Amino acid sequence: MNPSTLPPITLSSLDVRRLEALLEMPGHRDTPAALALDQEIGRATVLAPENMPANVVTMNSTVVCVDDVTGDTHPLTLVYPRDADAATGKVSVLAPVGSALLGLSLGQQIDWQAPGGRPMRLRVVEIRYQPEAAGDLTH
Repeated sequence: MNPSTLPPITLSSLDVRRLEALLEMPGHRDTPAALALDQEIGRATVLAPENMPANVVTMNSTVVCVDDVTGDTHPLTLVYPRDADAATGKVSVLAPVGSALLGLSLGQQIDWQAPGGRPMRLRVVEIRYQPEAAGDLTH
């Protein structure tokens, strides 16, 4: 996607610190996924956790996305790689859809290719849980 067409994103400073530490780990450093996530971090507006709007996808948020191409609904939880579990909808921030969802606001959408190359346009239609809004900053 052309950087000028990317939607604006907002990240919590706590998430940024944790994600930067993750990107420095030997297993992740310099991988395509890490480089993509680093680019997302670099273009984000960063706020203190207590100032995060409740309508923004942060780490450990549970959201509902609609694929505007197929109409399919996808409940997803954005997690760190160690907690990823596709069977339960827990998507790693290092997966292409995970890094793309990070920092999006309710109503924003992202275009990406599903495994196998099928184009998807995911739109955030609900944020069921956001740690910052819930006062849970331990994750």
